[in-house]
Amino acid sequence: MRKKQIPAIYFYGIHVLLALAVAAAGYSMLDKPISIQSLFSAELQVATIAHRGASGYAPEHTLAAYELGIRSGADYIEIDLQMTKDGELIALHDETVSRTTNGTGNAAAMTLEQIKALDAGSWFNELHPMYARDEFIDAKVPTLREIFETFGDETNYMLETKAPEANPGLEEKMIALIEEYRLTDHVAVQSFSKSSLKKIHKLNDDIDLFQLLWYNTPAFISKASLKDISAYAAGISLNFQQINPSYIQKVKAAGLLVYAYTVNYQVNMDKAVNWGVDGVHTDYPDRFHEVIEEMSQR
Repeated sequence: MRKKQIPAIYFYGIHVLLALAVAAAGYSMLDKPISIQSLFSAELQVATIAHRGASGYAPEHTLAAYELGIRSGADYIEIDLQMTKDGELIALHDETVSRTTNGTGNAAAMTLEQIKALDAGSWFNELHPMYARDEFIDAKVPTLREIFETFGDETNYMLETKAPEANPGLEEKMIALIEEYRLTDHVAVQSFSKSSLKKIHKLNDDIDLFQLLWYNTPAFISKASLKDISAYAAGISLNFQQINPSYIQKVKAAGLLVYAYTVNYQVNMDKAVNWGVDGVHTDYPDRFHEVIEEMSQR
């Protein structure tokens, strides 16, 4: 990938208690930024993508989850993008706010002010009492601008364009923010939408793109498809459950990277690395770093 490899501090072996302690401290560590631009293992070269932030420990797509992801040593924080009625880009996986807030309705039919009035954190405390924190209560849905302002170039971002066909102009607004904050070298973009990725490629061909794929059966891809994807993307991201070593090698032989999602159990983390993936999306980036550390010592 284009990302520069630089000396960095690794947070191998970080545990849940440390992650929760950071949360309890109100994320005060932010006043001591640590450069984590491309913290790939020197030996294994596998990227860690904090899936919706460290969403196993904090409410997904909140600043708290992103902060924990960064402090856990993630190479990227993954951010799903939706657009509000008044054209603001927000971090939200679903097209509705119903699952991850105390509100209901389609985000595209709501203004930013309406979405900002919602509680995006208390649901996590109710579902995951083991990791519940007072700080999560009344957490807000962040805008992409707020995320960039908070973390700047101290991390890398894996952005995903969600429902781009229903949100015309999403790509242009996203690129404008990336360029405004001078984060082109810190951003990759993924999408299930080929047309969205091709549009981004035309807008800024310096941004690494990943074609998202979902398989219901064991993964297979033709040489024609690989050639087509190679014309605009740097890699493929697909669901781990249907992955296999031959698929990975076929994709890599075509000059594309392979990222797997969402890998949360150690046995699958071991498999993914042994099979040769280039990156892993996980809700528990600290666990994956422990696996990488252990494998590096073998």
